[in-house]
Amino acid sequence: MSDGGSIVDVAVIGGGPAGIAAAIAARKEGARKVVVYERDWEAGGILQQCIHPGFGLHMFGEELTGPEYMDRYLKQAKEAGVEFALNTMVFQMDPPNETDDGRRSASFWVMNPNTGIERVRAKSVVLAMGCRERPAGALGIAGTRPAGVYTAGTAQRFVNMEGLMPGKKVVIMGTGDIGLIMARRMVLEGAEVVAVFEIMPWVSGLRRNIAQCLDDFGIPYYLEHSVRELHGRDRLEGISVVQIGKDRKPIDGTERFIGCDTLLLAVGLIPENELSRMAGIELEASTNGPAVNELLQTSAECVFAAGNVVVVYDLVDFVSEAGERAGSSAALYALGKLGKGPREFAVETTPNIRVVSPQKLCGARDTTVFLRVAEPIEGRCKLYAEPGIFSQTLRYARPGEMNEVKIDAQKLRALPGDVKSIKIGLEAVK
Repeated sequence: MSDGGSIVDVAVIGGGPAGIAAAIAARKEGARKVVVYERDWEAGGILQQCIHPGFGLHMFGEELTGPEYMDRYLKQAKEAGVEFALNTMVFQMDPPNETDDGRRSASFWVMNPNTGIERVRAKSVVLAMGCRERPAGALGIAGTRPAGVYTAGTAQRFVNMEGLMPGKKVVIMGTGDIGLIMARRMVLEGAEVVAVFEIMPWVSGLRRNIAQCLDDFGIPYYLEHSVRELHGRDRLEGISVVQIGKDRKPIDGTERFIGCDTLLLAVGLIPENELSRMAGIELEASTNGPAVNELLQTSAECVFAAGNVVVVYDLVDFVSEAGERAGSSAALYALGKLGKGPREFAVETTPNIRVVSPQKLCGARDTTVFLRVAEPIEGRCKLYAEPGIFSQTLRYARPGEMNEVKIDAQKLRALPGDVKSIKIGLEAVK
């Protein structure tokens, strides 16, 4: 164990899309020693197993697979002089310390099978740990615990990277995007996908994935249905599904058995914030991620956060854009050049908005506030930021798709001194 440790300008924790983009931006901003700490054997994150197309339309103007998308960023990282510490697990993060110049710095502990345990000191840190899938144990499904129950992401790794098939007769619970994509993938690999069940009265993933992954392959999906019980001892033999009423409770007499040997779960993603909690960083209840401003600065001024660790995005291009912003801000902080806006504004929302990020604005730069609605609005609606910051008419708003509010920093700074918050709303247009 080494207590002396390494000293870096910008440390990036997580080598996925957000982390790689952050590291590149930090180097371009002038930070000298930028190191990405990644627990896996290779960088790239979850996109390395996403071999389907659909990535890069915003960032590169063309449709790429996940590995193709990450290959471009990894090449840019190499050219920019980003350093990588792979197979290196960050297992402890300390609360930030005050430096001699009155600013804050960060430190954390890593372990590597070759170098052992070491302490890392950084002038600034970018948290980019991503998110994890909600497992079966979190759902409280009755019955046995046989083999054959996987999260959709685990099954995706088995099929696309390990060359292993989870099963032959599949049911999918949840309409998250990974589950929809895996429904198509399993059919292409020769399995039978019996059905997809969603507990909510609307789809939680992108509509294009319903069309391309279910409708195009004749896979039925049922809204307001849930898996009630698992059957089987050593291997899953089937499930019991039940219809859900408007009160969100099972409807008696609607339960039916469906034979299958595999159940894939696509029931939500959770930002990975154990390290954030260790550092004492303020978390936002609605997102389960760090509360940030438009610089993607957390409540610990030397710690920045980007990507799905902050809020679960619908497109990886937005994750990379957030990474670039966080990396640039972290580098400027490390160099003592990060300027803040004149004052802070809280971001408030109307009740039909479920998540919003960032939650604070300081008027330092033009930015985009991302949000998701709690329930779909299937018709024209108005998206706005008051007073007088932004207004746009949308054709619809759905929980599976993020909406964007463009914030003009100049308009924000021009608000009267007694204005302490801006209100973001979304309402149907009659």
